[in-house]
Amino acid sequence: MKVSVVGVTGYSGLELVKILESHPNADLVSVYATKEVGQELSYIYPHLDEVTALKVEAFDAEKIMSEADLVFFATPSGIAKDYAHYFVEADFPFIDLSGDHRLPAETYQKWYQKTPAKTEVLEQFTYGLSEFTALKCKHHIANPGCYATATELALIPLLKAQVIDLESIIVDAKSGLSGAGKNPTSASHFVHVHDNYVTYKLNQHQHIPEIVQTLQSYEPNLSHIQFSTSLIPVARGIVATLYLKLTADLTENELLEIYQKAYENKPFVRVKSHLPHLHHVIGSNYTDIGLSYNPLTQVLTVVAVLDNLVKGAAGQAVQNMNLMFGFAETAGLLAAPAFI
Repeated sequence: MKVSVVGVTGYSGLELVKILESHPNADLVSVYATKEVGQELSYIYPHLDEVTALKVEAFDAEKIMSEADLVFFATPSGIAKDYAHYFVEADFPFIDLSGDHRLPAETYQKWYQKTPAKTEVLEQFTYGLSEFTALKCKHHIANPGCYATATELALIPLLKAQVIDLESIIVDAKSGLSGAGKNPTSASHFVHVHDNYVTYKLNQHQHIPEIVQTLQSYEPNLSHIQFSTSLIPVARGIVATLYLKLTADLTENELLEIYQKAYENKPFVRVKSHLPHLHHVIGSNYTDIGLSYNPLTQVLTVVAVLDNLVKGAAGQAVQNMNLMFGFAETAGLLAAPAFI
């Protein structure tokens, strides 16, 4: 299968290149960006030497559709929405890693503060949380956000089991610096981030409505969550720590069984008997989930960790491609984590 990547010079785009170039069922035939057009990708990023000989091209929808079978958009939010209609009108397979097609138009405009895609285009997209969405034969996928993936995978089994107080959900999520994107700002400057811990976008993060919308499909009575995001001084990774009150008298082992049953046939979610470590998932497509229950306070703590550039972006996008086209779900994605 032939694939193209738009937005190749960003962090997620580069992850896509590394995954797709070793994928047994995919051939990366073209890459696109607005900068460094005409240059070999391996010249811009020497670590890709002998990985790819492709040159960066200027965006051309007709060319993509004439030479590829699928396009990934790994562009910042606000870009894919202006180009998706070319592919939707042609019913050409399209996976958007940005937030442009995850939300209804009004909600997107409120939380992203950008003009949304047209409703008729948005209606063609399926939200692709790989573990819980039927994607076979779907053509237009909105890839979930990194914070959203961790939070949703941590909460959905409990919501399906109907064992938590819906008013008690508190999510404290932390991200490595790559989650802020490639373009530097004063907030991502080394002297600001190094040896620092910064909470940002409190109650305003754009993944909040995405998470609530997804969770409501499993529990319609859920109306809100308390959600905070913080920047930690690491390059990559998401740590989502959730605090919940139970509505049932369950032991820790019974709670673990709920997760084990939910993910018994899901190759990229690993349920742990201990609290997971970020180093155990960096560089991989795994999400690790662990929990601990405090009978004194009656608070359940759930911790989910993932790599924001892989399971939180490029890896899940390729996992969705595999599901769309009937490949093995794990194809191209079984590289071991960078640290054990």
